[in-house]
Amino acid sequence: MINRRTFGALLAGAVAAPKSAWSQPVTAKSVYYASVGPELSLYDVDIADATLQKRATVTLPANIQYAWPHRSKRFLYVVSSSGGPGVAGDKHLANAFRIDPASGALQPHGEPQNLPSRPIHTSVDATGEYLLTAYNAPSNVTVHRINSDGTIGEAVNQPNNLDTGIYGHQVLTTPGNRTAILVARGNNAAGGKTEDPGALKLFGFKNGALSNVASVAPGNGLGFGPRHLDFHPTRPFVYVSIERQNKLYVYPLQADGALGRDPIFVRDTLADPDKVKPAQGAGPIHVHPNGRFVYLTNRNQGEVEVDGKKVFNGGENNVAVFAIDQQTGEPSLVQTIEGHGIHLRTFGIDPSGRLLVAASIRPLPIRDGNAIKELTAGLMVYRIGQDGRLAFARKYDVDTGKGQQFWSGLVTLA
Repeated sequence: MINRRTFGALLAGAVAAPKSAWSQPVTAKSVYYASVGPELSLYDVDIADATLQKRATVTLPANIQYAWPHRSKRFLYVVSSSGGPGVAGDKHLANAFRIDPASGALQPHGEPQNLPSRPIHTSVDATGEYLLTAYNAPSNVTVHRINSDGTIGEAVNQPNNLDTGIYGHQVLTTPGNRTAILVARGNNAAGGKTEDPGALKLFGFKNGALSNVASVAPGNGLGFGPRHLDFHPTRPFVYVSIERQNKLYVYPLQADGALGRDPIFVRDTLADPDKVKPAQGAGPIHVHPNGRFVYLTNRNQGEVEVDGKKVFNGGENNVAVFAIDQQTGEPSLVQTIEGHGIHLRTFGIDPSGRLLVAASIRPLPIRDGNAIKELTAGLMVYRIGQDGRLAFARKYDVDTGKGQQFWSGLVTLA
């Protein structure tokens, strides 16, 4: 925990830029993109009616892993790979697309850049000048220049001694852009192999070059498996989804972009943390645009055998909603709502804060009383109330025959 004097100094040194609140309506149009294998589809979004309408699809050279819009809202950067979980692959690329400001339609923009291995996350720094990409096997991070026309330029040479931990899963620059954080998940013990520790790897970030600053993890990083993080829009708090332990950690963000060594709050994410099924994990995390709530998914695609057929093991696939104390940053669980799908790997919140759309990666047979039925993959649409709670609106079934629905996100048009 931090004392009152330290906390006051952190508040005074907050560097995050404000986002919109309920009293600040967003009028720009938002669209939703969702991938299935190598295909990236565009959906129109009607915020008032909580509906999606599929409009167009582009095909990437390999299976889509992640995407991130440029701060200008004119370009979308997509990383793809022929690899996947447990598969190395031999084709790994970063592509740029122009975003049509009226419709959200995507057009290829410049030549793709080769990447060293399967990318698992990508993001653009606060200046819009650099594309950062995280890799899990081996754990690594690269930085590419973004040219003035929005195309992807050459990679920035990095030091050989960067401490990238084990199983990198996300890389983001802090709001002040002086620091980059690589979330290194580690791995559970399995198959006779001992546990790999997790950590938050902090790097100095200047002109695209990274430098080791610190490794933040409880103890030696064992029993700590972070997946993703997000920043409070106006307060010096960082919210971290701890995948392997089904926890939410809150860290203080210091004025220089570093993190406090110890979390100031730790919370369970599951509806029933005393009955954890195998293969259970926490998923992506996003703070509401008004900073009053934080959302993350609980994910499970574990299977058991019933009458000779593999079916879902009954773990939690839901969205957890936490209210945030604006003075202390403390999160309080106020809701877990059914996910209506298996393994909600990604979700997005529209900038007005009224809609959340989540994507499940695959279908799976589930038990329904004495029967077995197929739970389809899909896009799940939720309304967000002014108290932050979610209300399920509808589900759109998605055919994942061409590959898993691995990434999705809401993007505001210019």
